[in-house]
Amino acid sequence: MTLWPFIIVTMPQPSAWLMNHERIHIRQQAELLVFPFYLWYVTEYYWYRLSGYSANAAYHAIRFEREAYQHERLLTYLSKRPFWGFLRF
Repeated sequence: MTLWPFIIVTMPQPSAWLMNHERIHIRQQAELLVFPFYLWYVTEYYWYRLSGYSANAAYHAIRFEREAYQHERLLTYLSKRPFWGFLRF
């Protein structure tokens, strides 16, 4: 879980993929100046829930999560990620 500027993990040895996923969220939050990120994230989640998505499906439909999940295994992604890359999802 990412709460600007921290990545909070409960497992003793998080995978490189998990950490990359969370670092992508850190970048997203920085680009949106933190608060708007959270507002957009929650709004999108509830939009999908009200549209009939399950909780899990709504979570995975959020554009920030789509970008992070798609690129979490590409550990060099952040070095070439375009500004506001989440808009492409």
